[in-house]
Amino acid sequence: MSIPEHLIRDLPDPEAAVRFFELLSTDEPLLARKLLKNDALLSDTFTLVSYSPLLSTTILQNPEYLWWLNRRRVDRGVRGKEEMLESLARFSLTHSQLDLNVRFARFRRRELLRIYLADIRRQLTIAEVTEEVSNLADAVLESALRIARQEMDNRYGAPFEIDENGRKKLAEICVVSLGKLGSRELNYSSDIDLLFIYSGEGETSGSGSRGQITAREYFIKLAEHIIRIIGQQTGEGATYRVDLRLRPHGRVGPLAMSVRDTAEYYRNEAADWERQVLIRSRTSAGEAQLFERFFAMVESSVFSESQSIASALGSVRRSKQKIDWEHNSEKGFDAKLGKGGIREIEFIAQALQLAYGGRDRWLRASHTLISLSRLADREHISKEELTLLYDAYEFLRRLEHILQMEHGLQTHLVPSDTIRRAMIARRMRFTNLDDFDATLERHTSDVHGIFRRVFSDENIESAAFGDASINEDRRIKPGKIVSVDDNAGISINKPVGFSATNSLVEKLISVSPKFASLLQAHNALDEIEADAKTERDFRSILFDAVKERNELGIRLAALRTQWFRLIVEIAALDAARSISTRESKRRQTLLAEAAINAGLDITRHELAKRFGMRIESLELAVMGLGKLGGAGIDYDSDLDLVMVYDDSASNLRKVADTEFFGRAVGIFVNVLSGVTREGSLYRVDLRLRPYGNNGPGAISRRSFAEYVRTEAAIWEMLAFLKIRNAGGVHRLAAETEEHITKIILQRAKTIPREDLAHETRRVRLRLEKERSLSTRRGEIDIKYGSGGMLDIYFTIRYLQLRDGISDDPANRSSDFVLQMLLENGSLTKGEHSDLLAGYEFLSELDHSLRLTVGRSTLLPSTNSKALDFAAERMGIEASTILMQQLAVHRIAIRDAFESVLASK
Repeated sequence: MSIPEHLIRDLPDPEAAVRFFELLSTDEPLLARKLLKNDALLSDTFTLVSYSPLLSTTILQNPEYLWWLNRRRVDRGVRGKEEMLESLARFSLTHSQLDLNVRFARFRRRELLRIYLADIRRQLTIAEVTEEVSNLADAVLESALRIARQEMDNRYGAPFEIDENGRKKLAEICVVSLGKLGSRELNYSSDIDLLFIYSGEGETSGSGSRGQITAREYFIKLAEHIIRIIGQQTGEGATYRVDLRLRPHGRVGPLAMSVRDTAEYYRNEAADWERQVLIRSRTSAGEAQLFERFFAMVESSVFSESQSIASALGSVRRSKQKIDWEHNSEKGFDAKLGKGGIREIEFIAQALQLAYGGRDRWLRASHTLISLSRLADREHISKEELTLLYDAYEFLRRLEHILQMEHGLQTHLVPSDTIRRAMIARRMRFTNLDDFDATLERHTSDVHGIFRRVFSDENIESAAFGDASINEDRRIKPGKIVSVDDNAGISINKPVGFSATNSLVEKLISVSPKFASLLQAHNALDEIEADAKTERDFRSILFDAVKERNELGIRLAALRTQWFRLIVEIAALDAARSISTRESKRRQTLLAEAAINAGLDITRHELAKRFGMRIESLELAVMGLGKLGGAGIDYDSDLDLVMVYDDSASNLRKVADTEFFGRAVGIFVNVLSGVTREGSLYRVDLRLRPYGNNGPGAISRRSFAEYVRTEAAIWEMLAFLKIRNAGGVHRLAAETEEHITKIILQRAKTIPREDLAHETRRVRLRLEKERSLSTRRGEIDIKYGSGGMLDIYFTIRYLQLRDGISDDPANRSSDFVLQMLLENGSLTKGEHSDLLAGYEFLSELDHSLRLTVGRSTLLPSTNSKALDFAAERMGIEASTILMQQLAVHRIAIRDAFESVLASK
């Protein structure tokens, strides 16, 4: 079997791909032939094995992982801890014959296939990669804790403590992560630094097979068991190497300590460097409230108001000097510990946090990039230094990943050997070794130069002799929000001469903790201008922001900064009621479309660089569904998209359409959704595309039409009915919109009415039931719950399918479609009245809540301020009356839904 040359030609190690496929063909000939028919999966597989001999071996030993990867490789965004736990539970069910530690090790290795592929493809930012690797570790720790605790309970019974009132209650444990895991910056082969703390002293119930022991003994044994589960070496290797040397008293200290004793140690006995470690600490597993309790007890010792700036800088400098003395390698440059390496970036951030964080709580962020950004906002480092440190961090962390994933080793050493170093350079996307070496030298020189400035004798001495007061004056800038309390409202330091143009922003932050915190993070209070009468050309503004910039990171930063100003302008006018809810959604929809088109332009530039070709136009159409399809984007709305390319156009590229547009979608999604220090724009959701998560990121126009014509389920037809041209090539998008809508309505005529009604009702009620499983008793879900917005949406779309009524391109709003359905005779006057009144009420309520507290389908019944604001905005006397009216509308909506679906 021959390998397609175009799939391996540009790989950093094409010979590795050839060797892999020869071995696979020998061991699994049927699978190899099947793989040859799937260009996209084959390309991804060859990419992985070219970058990582470790993962090549993993796939050869577990070839079934390829088909799992085929399903998951198109996933976008970061998978959280809970999603990882669900995946681990499914993996455990299908691999129950394996020993527990082997099962965990294999699960981790399988997940790394997906994460590292996204890393190599640059589909995730470096912050997203390390966050997902950290989430994976959290899920494994949580699962190991649950299993170990059950085993300990079986042996000794449940542990109990005696509280302050002398009452007996169940004792709890928290697994605290430190270091890179503590700041969600874990790399692929990091040790995980852990601390085990439990709630209090007592005894177990003694109901287990081995009798009663003290709570202290119980939790030490529990910690030992967790370490064995995830840290024991097997033929698969350990899941993680666990490092407990950072616990109180180091190697001689107990594995677990009570919250009180642990806090006492850090307050009274710990060395400065031990307190510095707590800057990057958090809960990874167990009871999060325990960590919050612990950190509240020690926070003033970590970030001390009494510690001088000179003392803080000097302490961290001594820690770095100790590392330098202990580390001296002649085998190559150490990307972590060498001069200008990752550790110097981390120490710059941590030293300045210790120096200024005692008097400025906003600086107390654990993530290196976030802390650097905030330090720049407070002018403790310059904007130019921030850019240099960000770029160096990105480069060095990518380099660290390449080094570690070669063989799965905890290494940071860039080899001196020319052949090996050249391979590393190619994996870092450099065409020659000289360019790689020059770039490495530039970044490390930049970092070390900043490090030397921060820790210079002159800087420390000037701080010691009072120059710190100058920095103190600069710490909070004019116009800065200094405190935000989600429950109690917002407190603002207004600068002298607070301008009238900012009165709208002042109103916004007085009612919206959500936007107040965003303005604080962006330091943009004095930069926002808003005018209800001025129609902004969002497209031109966003395009102008990025057009003169060449680097992707700089483009993304400029796009996010300008987008943020525009969305705040809309929100400010909205909060002041200078524009209506309908106008707010119209402007937000136009802004989303402008962002989509700007994102496509950035994608075109990136593709041109990556493929080394000139791309005049990216023949891609962005089709909107959901709120975007209905031209009703609201605050925090996802963008539900289907990406369509024209397969009838001639392809003069050297790469297949599937791979080219697949890469394009990956870049495009990252442009809009990738989290940078400036935030992100939108969550992009491609799950409604043909074949869902198993389908390609982009689909050809003909394949899309054929899918809708022959394979789409009724629920998909209901979704696709709202398809709309949202960006990209206008001709292609407009033709796709018209063609797909026509196919859907034609096909709907062939479906018996009772089948259409039954399936619509079944899907709607299934969504309600699934969401109710995660809703506490008494909570009201205004979207998924009975009488919620989905009742209205499903009713409207069912009637449109049943009676062949498409949206009016000039007005796609639900109230307008309801009027069309009434005039067509699809609805009775009573049904129309109930659905319209319910829609207007729920839509206004949802919009008010999004503006104040952010997106949530659950009514914030305990947040009286948010409900009072919504009631006032809706012209209702009190929030209690709002709740009464909500109940009436929900009943009427559900009755209308049942009436329409029952009538068929």
